[in-house]
Amino acid sequence: VQLQASGGGLVQAGESLRLSCEASGSILKNGAITWFRQAPGKEREGVICISSSGDYSYYIDSVKGRFTVPRDNDKNTVYLQMNSLKPDDTAVYYCATRKYRCSRDWGAMLYRGNGTLVTVSS
Repeated sequence: VQLQASGGGLVQAGESLRLSCEASGSILKNGAITWFRQAPGKEREGVICISSSGDYSYYIDSVKGRFTVPRDNDKNTVYLQMNSLKPDDTAVYYCATRKYRCSRDWGAMLYRGNGTLVTVSS
């Protein structure tokens, strides 16, 4: 099973971007998906999670109201919809999943994807 994150790029502050996280199997259907990010010079941190029942957990207050995690189970894909991007959102973004319940712990993930770089210019 693999997770493949994609969709990163260079955007200006205030713009939107949607990242994709595609699974090679159907593991995302009953999984909680956490998006992590690692900014330059900083440790990786949890950003937002959606549980298998659709409940959100926000691990960074500044993304509330700006980031969502739409799911497309038919495509085995989840997304990170990022609106009103800020320069502080610049980071490499990762998707990861575990069964059912959310976690912000990278080590607690069952499957971890590669990263995709998001750069927000001011």
